[in-house]
Amino acid sequence: MALPATTGAQRDEKRVYLVHADELTFDRWRNNGAQVLKGSVQFEHDGAKLYCDSANFFESSNSFEAWGHVRMVQGDTLSLTSDRGFYDGNQQMMEARENVVLRHRSTTLYTDELYYDRIWNQGYFQNRGKLVDNATTLTSDWGEYHTDTKMAIFYYDVKMVDKQFTLTTDSLYYDTQVKNAHIVGPSDIISGKSHIYSELGFYNTVTEEAELLNRSRLDNQGRTLVGDSLWHNGKSGISEAFVNVVFTDSVNKSILKCDYGHYEDSIGYAMCTDNALAIDYSQRDSLFMHADTIKVFTYNIETDSVYRVLHAYNKVRAYRIDIQAVCDSLVYSSLDSCMTMYKDPITWNMNQQLVGDEIQVFMKDSVIDYAHVIDNAFSIEQLKEEKCFNQVSSKEMFAYFTDGHIHEAQAKDNVISIYYPEDKADSSYVGLVYLENNEMRMFMDSIGQLSRIWMPKTEGTMYPMSQIPPNKRYLDGFAWYDYVRPLSKDDVFVWRSKKKESENDDEAASL
Repeated sequence: MALPATTGAQRDEKRVYLVHADELTFDRWRNNGAQVLKGSVQFEHDGAKLYCDSANFFESSNSFEAWGHVRMVQGDTLSLTSDRGFYDGNQQMMEARENVVLRHRSTTLYTDELYYDRIWNQGYFQNRGKLVDNATTLTSDWGEYHTDTKMAIFYYDVKMVDKQFTLTTDSLYYDTQVKNAHIVGPSDIISGKSHIYSELGFYNTVTEEAELLNRSRLDNQGRTLVGDSLWHNGKSGISEAFVNVVFTDSVNKSILKCDYGHYEDSIGYAMCTDNALAIDYSQRDSLFMHADTIKVFTYNIETDSVYRVLHAYNKVRAYRIDIQAVCDSLVYSSLDSCMTMYKDPITWNMNQQLVGDEIQVFMKDSVIDYAHVIDNAFSIEQLKEEKCFNQVSSKEMFAYFTDGHIHEAQAKDNVISIYYPEDKADSSYVGLVYLENNEMRMFMDSIGQLSRIWMPKTEGTMYPMSQIPPNKRYLDGFAWYDYVRPLSKDDVFVWRSKKKESENDDEAASL
């Protein structure tokens, strides 16, 4: 039965209009006063068309119950289907139940119970639902979808799945128009071998870019990146971190800290600057190293012969209990376990100081094996008596370590030395010995004190302690840089420049 159409002037948009039904029956005393409609039922209300197989139409309350192939269509972008439903025309509210499907452009929402508010253009469910947006699927216990803003809001046991990632959380806002997920609670994102944890941020499902706040964390095969804020691109594997950044490599037992960090997972490249600090904790005592900028390069990353090279430059300062160092720039390669220091390098071990144009330190099992001082080598050992220093200058020098202490040193080419032999009876110094030759080997005891010297046959001069000329106490170029030496792991951040040569000369004279 088709009902007569009403003109625009006659139509009241607030009223629900019955457009068609194959059969209509009415009994005031039955069905709560409803008109019983059967067969191809169609209603219209304020721009929406509603269809079903049968319905109870309550004209007085401007509402109806619907059964069988229930469908609501609004324009050409929105449709809602279910097995049964109830529509309230006064509230413009559709209650859809059983096998509910809401389609809006490219977004589809599935659930068994949905309330759709046409005034606020939103549908919400309270008993599990699934939203499919192209390749992205969202499920949760409770949620809502806004057709005007295209925003989905999901709560409780939320799971977002895409071909590239899986996101789990308890609260999520998802903009289906720009494909942006807004993280507003503890969330985990798994993408390949990467794991992101965040409590506040944004993740774009198309570009796979994440902008994360509140000390979010990125994990990838034993490597963890944390910062006050993070930016991560899942496609390129590039990450950036800002403020209080901590990059931990548990595989290689190292940590990078800074206020700005950059990491590229595919090539194993890391860079940190602004309060940059590298920590090596592979041994019992950790090594702390600060520089303006620290970079890590990885080579042969997909092979068994992978190795890393660390570059630190501008005002490098390093501290470990057994060794300290300063220089302008430094390179460490895990291929040969060699650390090379450039431009004004200085190293200290206990009461020993080494300087030269370039210093190479070779590691074995993460501890110092030996050091090679290249060009203008100068070794100084501070003795227990004030103003007394054992000194050796040469073209190059080698220092060999055992358990973190120098046990032997070798000087080669143009060797000039000053040392103070001890009286074995009372351990007092008997004088100053001045030598010049072409080679020298020095052996230290377990506490780093000079115990004996070997050299080719040579001639030298010995001065009794009371008759040492002032100009013989120090070799040319002598400088004791104790004021530059890092004193603790926190002191590596405090740069102290070397004094001018004239100031060093005055200091040596005063000593």
